[in-house]
Amino acid sequence: MIRPPEPSAPVVLRRHTTAAADGAPRVLFLHGLAGTDTVWDETARQLAAGYDVWSAQLPWRGQGVTGWGRTPDLTPWVEEALLSVPGPVDVVVAHSMSSNVLLELLDRTGDADRDGAGRFGVRALVLVSPFYRGSAEEFDWETITHYLNDFHLILREGIRAHSGGRVSPDTEAAMAERVREWIGPYGWIRFFDLFLRTPQLRTARIGVPCLVVGGTHDIATPSEHAVALSAALPDARLRLLTRSGHFPMVDEPAAFHAELREFLASVPARRPVLQTTLTTEM
Repeated sequence: MIRPPEPSAPVVLRRHTTAAADGAPRVLFLHGLAGTDTVWDETARQLAAGYDVWSAQLPWRGQGVTGWGRTPDLTPWVEEALLSVPGPVDVVVAHSMSSNVLLELLDRTGDADRDGAGRFGVRALVLVSPFYRGSAEEFDWETITHYLNDFHLILREGIRAHSGGRVSPDTEAAMAERVREWIGPYGWIRFFDLFLRTPQLRTARIGVPCLVVGGTHDIATPSEHAVALSAALPDARLRLLTRSGHFPMVDEPAAFHAELREFLASVPARRPVLQTTLTTEM
């Protein structure tokens, strides 16, 4: 039995499957900035019958680890999540900023080849509402103005998604400002620095099959981000959900789940490890 870590730990894992079949593919869900892994609960419930489903709460979760933004490199925490799941993770499903942290980690380690070899053994990626621009020239002062001055509006989208629409607009606005204060300037810098570095990602190293999902009404990562990233990856399929914002898994859960199921069904099964017995002739 895996003993759950303390809630204040930087990385907290949760298993959504009570009794996965032997050899069931393992799926790990990663939430975005100021989110929690509960945003994946319905998707995880739908997958639980055929997959070994896990989710990670990361330091940048809502009311998570104080001071995480003062750490320049966020990849060790995603690495910890991957290595803490018992056995190799077959598919990682990452949302928003965590998609970028994941891509940086896999680019840096070269651990996303088509055969799923390497330290992590990841065989496929699902990147939901990722931040991406293919060239440095695409960043200008208007970009900074939007993501700085309208940051609270992006956070408000997350509050709406996690509350299920049960919070009044005024309360949403007040909560978004409180979350912005919790993230602080250092957290914002970490987020925007990840975004600024996306042109440097060596996407050709990400050889595993990828599903890139975007929402056409996303004010945080407009759909052209998903279009550009899918074009830059060697083996990617693009799906844009026409009634979704930054949280397709919440805005269109049935459509999102159908796309995810179809993609997961296309991922080749992991080859079983052959057990060999050495004998010595006397």
